[in-house]
Amino acid sequence: MNSWIAIIAASAAVFSWKFLGHLVPRKFLESKFLQKLAGFLTIALLAGLVGVQTFIGTNSATAKQEVVFDARFAALILAMVLLKLRAPFIVIVLAAAATAALLRLAF
Repeated sequence: MNSWIAIIAASAAVFSWKFLGHLVPRKFLESKFLQKLAGFLTIALLAGLVGVQTFIGTNSATAKQEVVFDARFAALILAMVLLKLRAPFIVIVLAAAATAALLRLAF
C-alpha cells in the first residue's frame, strides 16, 4: 500500500507543477537568463544520465554498485566520434547499438 501512496503523491506533485507552470508570467519565461539556464540544465541532466547509465554497474557477486568499463563505454566513444564527424543521429544510434551488441556477443 505504501507504494501506491508514493505513486499518487508523485502524480499529484507532477500535475501541480504542470498546472502552476501556466501561472508563471510570460515576461519571466522569456528572459535570456532563464533560457540560458534551461539550456545548461538540459545538457547537465543528459550528461549525468549518460554517465550513470554507461559507467555504473552492479557486481553480481557482491550486489554493490561500482564503476565498470564494458561494451557501453566503447559504444559511447564511437557515438562521440560519429557526433564529432556530424553523422546523422540515426546512424550514431544504430552504430553505437551495433558496437555494444557485437562486443557483448564477442566477450
